[in-house]
Amino acid sequence: MSAGHGNIPEHIIESVLQQHDIVDTVSKYVHLTKQGKYMKGLCPFHSEKTPSFTVTPERQIFYCYGCGKGGNAIKFTMEIEGLTFPEAVRSMAEESHIPLGDWQGRESAHQNPEMERLLQAYEVTAKLYHFLLKNTEYGKAAMEYLRSRGFTDKVIDQFQIGYAPNRWDTLVQFLEKRSYDPAEMEKGGLLSARHEQDGYVDRFRDRVIFPIWNRNGKVIAFAGRIIGEGQPKYLNSPETRLFNKSRTLYNLHQAKPAIRKLRQAVLFEGYGDVIAAWEAGVQHATAGMGTALTEHQAMMLKGLCDEVIICYDGDSAGQAAALKNFPILEAAGLHVKVGLLNEGMDPDDFIRQHGSERFKRQIIDGAVSTVKFKLIYLRKNHILLEEEGRIAYSREALKVIAPLSSPTEREVYLREVSSEVKVDYETLKQECNLLRQSLQKKQQAGDNNEKRWNNGRHKKGHIPTPNLLPAYHAAERRLLSWMLQDAEAARYVEDHLGDAFNIEDYAAIAAYLYAYYAQGKPPDSSRFIASLHDDRLEKAVSSIVMMDTPGMWSSEILDDCIREVKKYPLQQMLDRKREEMIAAERSGDFLEAAQIASEIIALERQ
Repeated sequence: MSAGHGNIPEHIIESVLQQHDIVDTVSKYVHLTKQGKYMKGLCPFHSEKTPSFTVTPERQIFYCYGCGKGGNAIKFTMEIEGLTFPEAVRSMAEESHIPLGDWQGRESAHQNPEMERLLQAYEVTAKLYHFLLKNTEYGKAAMEYLRSRGFTDKVIDQFQIGYAPNRWDTLVQFLEKRSYDPAEMEKGGLLSARHEQDGYVDRFRDRVIFPIWNRNGKVIAFAGRIIGEGQPKYLNSPETRLFNKSRTLYNLHQAKPAIRKLRQAVLFEGYGDVIAAWEAGVQHATAGMGTALTEHQAMMLKGLCDEVIICYDGDSAGQAAALKNFPILEAAGLHVKVGLLNEGMDPDDFIRQHGSERFKRQIIDGAVSTVKFKLIYLRKNHILLEEEGRIAYSREALKVIAPLSSPTEREVYLREVSSEVKVDYETLKQECNLLRQSLQKKQQAGDNNEKRWNNGRHKKGHIPTPNLLPAYHAAERRLLSWMLQDAEAARYVEDHLGDAFNIEDYAAIAAYLYAYYAQGKPPDSSRFIASLHDDRLEKAVSSIVMMDTPGMWSSEILDDCIREVKKYPLQQMLDRKREEMIAAERSGDFLEAAQIASEIIALERQ
């Protein structure tokens, strides 16, 4: 059986690419608009107002002219979800019910030994902390603290909660006994270097430990909560090659099936809230790494569901954080609602006081729209018994209601405000319409209007092109473009040019293409990219595939390009010889200068 990268059987990679159309895959995260044979949108990998992210359905390739990222559907999934190649293939195969057989999507240790060792170290460390909590004197106080918070043995095991003792070298000794390199473990975030002398110490001491997993259930970091008073309350692992805060959501690996099934996720602030909700039967629960959500985390949720319920603490900090996260989630195309908690209460408190059924019914099922939440939030800042308070509140409320596109929604909220501030509905409606007119004028003048990827500065149909390339460089790109489209063109170039490309990456791509066609495979850019597994080459191929290669190839056209490619090294040699001849003349060595001159004539003839 032929195997791909990480010993993945080739038929699995091919099935994944067949089952995951590039447009469908990208559209989960990017709003695409058709432009001729391309689809265009704003790049999800870098911030831009003018769209340079391009998808070609015909070739099953994406490429961003802004940041240079490109590849097929597997590559896009890797980039957007922070997965390795085998992880992305497994995730996509499972989604399409493609049987994996004996291969289960685990990276081979040979592929990245350092990453593999680090993952193993995190796994055994999580087991150590869990054992210390449940079975030793060290963990007794931590166990009492967890029980006082309502954590059961079942949930402590389910979330593999542990305890790091108040000692400097528990983990240092544990890892050294198992032959893990302390320097590697420090780099991976498990240990800390001593400040004043050589050596290493435990990063977490006297803290309850919550393992943090990647979306495939591998432990990649820890969060340590202090018992009792002290700062910081939570201490997270530092960012490492395994752990990127902006690309991680707590408990996503366990919540994924429920999120997919319900097409809804509940987003909490803290790990304790997620665990309490899980025990209360809310199994589509996840949390960010702190309150500030990132675009990437929003995109991860968009790939799994259509709606997110934000369930943050009822205090002003929690509500402010919820307000901040609305636009991020909505920009990702998610419908957002808010679970309303009383002032000073968090989800964990509510569940303990009122029980799981009331939590599900009142907070989750009774979640309100973002507009309703904003109006409630604004109302708290004004005394509606006073005339000034009512006027100020109605003005702020109109700013929230006026941008709504649905006349029905506007009417519902305007009638609510009308009854609250004791102002006639028609008067409020008139003010709202005036405000809408002024907003529309501003929007027409500005750039990057809401939910429009196009804008005034972007000319329709224009695709950014690279700067004017030297003749040999352009010729090499044209050759590869034809070779990617036609095996016969590739054979002609192999016979007449071989690996004599001047640009190293292009020579490598040509060599891979020759081998690809030698296996009897058909021209297929997406499939060819899947065989490369080199980030730089994948980007280069994606860029070349996006070229508009003029017309059909012929041997004459290919010969012209091949001549241009072969001419470049001769031209470079000519330039060097001319410099050598001038140097020889200056030093008075006229015999040497004459010899070089005859070499120059021979080169010019070539």
